[in-house]
Amino acid sequence: MRTHDAPRSTLRLADLLPVGTLGLRSRRMRALLSGLGIAIGIASIVAVLGVTRSSQSHLLAQLDELGTNLLTVANGTDRDGLETELPTDATAMIRQIPELLSAAPTAKLGTTAVYRNDHVPVGQTGGRSVRACDASLLATLDGALLAGQFLDGGPAPVTVLGYSAAGTLGIDRVTGTDRVWLGNHWYTVVGILTPFPLAPELDQAALVSFESAARFLDYNGHPSRLYLRAHPDHVADVATRLARTADPVDPSRVEVSRPSDALTAQLKVKEAGAFLFLGLGAIALLVGAIGIANVMVISVLERRVEIGLRRALGAARGHVAAQFITESLVLATLGGAVGVAIGAAATVAMATDQGWTVLIPPEALWGGMLVSVAAGAVAGLYPALRAAYLAPTDALRTS
Repeated sequence: MRTHDAPRSTLRLADLLPVGTLGLRSRRMRALLSGLGIAIGIASIVAVLGVTRSSQSHLLAQLDELGTNLLTVANGTDRDGLETELPTDATAMIRQIPELLSAAPTAKLGTTAVYRNDHVPVGQTGGRSVRACDASLLATLDGALLAGQFLDGGPAPVTVLGYSAAGTLGIDRVTGTDRVWLGNHWYTVVGILTPFPLAPELDQAALVSFESAARFLDYNGHPSRLYLRAHPDHVADVATRLARTADPVDPSRVEVSRPSDALTAQLKVKEAGAFLFLGLGAIALLVGAIGIANVMVISVLERRVEIGLRRALGAARGHVAAQFITESLVLATLGGAVGVAIGAAATVAMATDQGWTVLIPPEALWGGMLVSVAAGAVAGLYPALRAAYLAPTDALRTS
């Protein structure tokens, strides 16, 4: 007598998704909360990468625009910690360096202050300073005027305000009639400067000509800070020669710096901060994956009868495992997609607010999805295997 084998159980791919999402559709709040952990982790990673790349791009653009060949020579300190003075001929000596493109001397008039009027109490300067300079300053720093004109070098009592100084003094346009009380003299405001990213000390300054400073403000002829542009291929070489050129008698009293190093340092700080926040995002992602695994284990325990019934009706272990691994993958994928969207939106909002170009690395988008899917697969593996190897008799047994 011929016997026939029992029909083999099959699970079509078309049925896998509806079967695999049955638990999610029946327990929507639990699914939402468990997927939220994955979403937070992926959103953190995408946002950190996007914001970091956008801010780095902004800083690099600033470096390209402003150049890395700007150097400064300033007053140093002596052995007692007191500020020294550059020689009066420091500018002329430095300009003899062949690889130097331009040099702009300035002098901070330490005992001189600028006020909106002569009724402001002495000492309430708001952090503003008064500096003497000449026409070479704008060209050397690649600066520009927001309004008005720059100093002509004459002895007239006129001033050009730095961007921040103009704001604190309440002057936002040049009328030709606005005056400020500067060094116990009335000075007419003839110009307002745009910000200087590599020379922020000028943003809070009121600039006057050297002749005006000598005539009205007792300027003694010593510069306090020189801004220099060196040939791009000889910046390091020029920097090593500046101190002994500015003050051959005692080069140790001269302070030489490269302002672009501050922006470079900001790039390194942002990179270090990015790694820290990526680590926090990875922790959030790990917590989310553990949350999914926990939910899936609970789901297996709650659906023991369903699993036992399917196994008793002929469902193979692989079909049961596929059902639960699909549920975990769908949960993680949805959480990852939401996280990528949130991270991208946060990057756009931050970059737009700061005036940066929005740059989201493509690998952050597809990488975020891959990581979330991988987390879902790992989180669902143990619950799926546990469900697959659950004996039908044990699953259907009731206590």
